[in-house]
Amino acid sequence: MSTVKMNKNIKFLNLREKDPFLSREKQRYEHPLPSREWIVELLERKGVPSKIESLARELSITEDEYVFFERRLKAMARDGQVLINRRGAVCAADKLDLVKCCVEAHKDGFGFAVPLTPAKDGDFVLYERQMRGIMHGDIVTVRPAGIDRRGRREAVVLDIVERAQSKVVGRFYMDRGVAVLEAEDKRLNQSIVLEPDSVARFKPESGQVIVGEIEAYPEANRPAVAKIIEVLGDYADSGMEIEIAVRKHHLPHQFSEACAKAAKKIPGHVRKSDLKGRVDLRDLPLVTIDGETARDFDDAVFAEKIGRNYRLVVAIADVSHYVRPDDAIDMDAQERSTSVYFPRRVIPMLPENLSNGICSLNPDVERLCMVCDMTVTYAGNVKEYQFYPAVMRSHARLTYNQVWKWLSDGIGHPFKTQIDTLYKLFKILQKKRLARGAVEFESIETQMLFDGNGKIEKIVPVVRNDAHKLIEECMLAANVCAADFLLKNKHTALFRNHLGPTPEKLAALREQLGLLGLQLGGDNNPSPKDYAALAGQFKGRPDAELLQVMMLRSMRQAVYEPHCEGHFGLAYEAYAHFTSPIRRYPDLTVHRAIKAILNGQNYEPGKSWQALGVHTSFCERRADDAARDVENWLKTYYMRDKVGEIFEGKISGVANFGIFVTLDDIYIDGLVHISDLGEDYFNFRPEIMAIEGERSGIRFNMGGQGCRPGRARRFG
Repeated sequence: MSTVKMNKNIKFLNLREKDPFLSREKQRYEHPLPSREWIVELLERKGVPSKIESLARELSITEDEYVFFERRLKAMARDGQVLINRRGAVCAADKLDLVKCCVEAHKDGFGFAVPLTPAKDGDFVLYERQMRGIMHGDIVTVRPAGIDRRGRREAVVLDIVERAQSKVVGRFYMDRGVAVLEAEDKRLNQSIVLEPDSVARFKPESGQVIVGEIEAYPEANRPAVAKIIEVLGDYADSGMEIEIAVRKHHLPHQFSEACAKAAKKIPGHVRKSDLKGRVDLRDLPLVTIDGETARDFDDAVFAEKIGRNYRLVVAIADVSHYVRPDDAIDMDAQERSTSVYFPRRVIPMLPENLSNGICSLNPDVERLCMVCDMTVTYAGNVKEYQFYPAVMRSHARLTYNQVWKWLSDGIGHPFKTQIDTLYKLFKILQKKRLARGAVEFESIETQMLFDGNGKIEKIVPVVRNDAHKLIEECMLAANVCAADFLLKNKHTALFRNHLGPTPEKLAALREQLGLLGLQLGGDNNPSPKDYAALAGQFKGRPDAELLQVMMLRSMRQAVYEPHCEGHFGLAYEAYAHFTSPIRRYPDLTVHRAIKAILNGQNYEPGKSWQALGVHTSFCERRADDAARDVENWLKTYYMRDKVGEIFEGKISGVANFGIFVTLDDIYIDGLVHISDLGEDYFNFRPEIMAIEGERSGIRFNMGGQGCRPGRARRFG
C-alpha cells in the first residue's frame, strides 16, 4: 500500500469541500470520502489518466483513508465508471469512450467483445493476437478502434476487469515432455501447462479427464499455468459426459454446508401451525398429471362445469413457505436458479427432501400450495381469478399416457367426470390459443434408452399427446393470471418476456423463405398471427420440421425481466412463470410477490430485480447448453461404431463445405463433407440454398432426402 502524506494546502482542501454530494456522503458514512460523481467529474476535467496517489493528494486523502479510497476506485472500475490501467493510473471511462464487454471466444482462436449494455452498432471483433491473453467469458474494457475490411467493429483491449475461468476441465497429455491440459471447452484454446508437483501427486494417465485450477493466466507470449485438483477418470467412463458438462459450464452441483444443515431442519410433514390463513382444499379431488419418470410434482389440477362457465383450479407447491428470502437454502437456490435435467440424472435447484419431499405434491399426503382459482367462459376467456394459499391432498398421481388412454378409449375410471371436464376445457382454451395467433410448433422429441453401462441402446420418439397439451394449457392460464395480478397491483417482479424478431433476423428469414417459395406477412413488423399463418404453410411438407427451426432461430430468446414486454411466441401481452417453483427460481419470486400483495406488503429480493433477471436468464441458458452437450456426447458415442453403415435422412442445412443431415428414426444430426457427395465437382449455390453437381446436375437442397454411406464427420 502506498503512503500518502497529508497535504495541508488549502487549495486542495477546498477541492474536496467543493464536492456537490458531500452532504449526502456525510449522512451515509461516519468518515465520508469524495463521492463517485465528484471523482468522475474531476477525472473528466483532467482528460488524461491520473496516478491514484496523485488523485489522492489532490483530494486531501489522509494516510488512514487511502486504503478505503483505493477500494472506492476499484468498485467504480468494477461498475464501469472509471478505468484503472496496469500502471495504476485512473481515468473516467466515458471520457475515453470505453465499453465494458464480455468475451465470446471461438474455437479457431479469434473472438468477440460483446458489450454488457446492448449496443446498436453490435459486437467488436478480437483477432487471434488479441485473444492470446484473454479467455472465454472474461470481462474486459475496450476502446472502439474503427472498422475492418469485412465491416466488423474493431477494438483495443485496455483492461481485463474480471476473469471468468478459475477451473478448467479437460484431458491430460504429455507434449514433448511437458504436462498439458487440453480443455474440453474448445473455446479455451490457449495452452495450459500443468504444474509438475500436482502431476506427480495425482499421477494421471494420458487422455484421462482432469480438473485444473488456474494459477497464472495466459499472456501474449506465455501460456496459462494450472495445477491438478481432481482426476475424474477415463473419457469413456459411464456418466463422464455429465461430470464434464457440470464442470465445463460451472454448474453448482453440491449444496453448501449451510444449505444442507438448514434443509435437515425442514419438517417432513405439514404441521397444524402451517394451516393458519389457508383455504382447506383437502377434499377437492386435485390430481397431478406428469411423465412416468417424474419425481417432483409442482402442480395439481381440478376442473368442474358451473353453468355455462368452467372452474379451473391450479394448485402449485408452496415452496415459499419453506424457503425464505436470503436464508441458506434460498441462497443456493438463487445461485442455481434452475434444476438441470440430464439423461439419467438431475441436478435439483432445491435439496431432495424439499424437491421430492415436503414441497412435492405427492399423492395421499397433505401439502401446502398456492392456488390460482379461475372462472373460464365457454369462449375461453378467464372471467375472474383469485390467488390464495391453501392446504391440499393430491387424490392421484396420474401419467400423460394413462390419461390419454382413458380419453382416447373412453374407458371408465374413478376420475372420469373430472378428466372429461378438463379435456373439454382444454379444447376451449386451445381454440382460443389458435384464435389469439400463438405459434404452434410440432417437433419430434426423443428419449434415450440406456444399457447397463450407461450408454445409449436406442433412441425413440416421444409422442406428445393431448394429455401433455391439456396440462400445458392449464399452466399457461395460471401464468397469465399471475402476470395480470402483478401488473394490476403494480408490484415489481420477474416477467417472462419474449420479443419478436430483430430486423436483421427478419431479413435473413425472409430471404431464406423466398428461396423456398414461402412468404411471411406483416412487412417489417410481423405479428404472432403472421408467424402462425406461416407455420400453417409448412403442413404436409417434407421439410416442415426444418422450416420450424428456421422460424425459431429468427426469434429472440425469452428472458426474465422486471418489466413487462409480453410474449411474442405465445401471443400474450403479459406473461410470468408461476407454476414451477420447485425447479425455477423466478417462479419462487413470483410466489413471494403474490403473497406480499395478498398481505398488503412489498417483496424485494436481495439482488436488484434487474440483476436477478439477468442472472436467472443466464442460468437457464447455461443449463440448456450443458444438457445439449451431454446429449451430443452420448449421440456421438452411440455413432462411434457405426462408421460404414448406411442411413437415410433429411438435409437440414447447406453450406459451402457440405450438407447437414438429420438421420431418420434415430434423429441424430451429422455433416456430410462436400468431398463425400459423389464422383462430381459440386458447387455451392447460396441463391437457392443448394449444392449442385456440375456434370450430373444432382442437387442437394434443404429438406431433400439422401442415402449415403456413413462417412459423416461427427454426429451429435
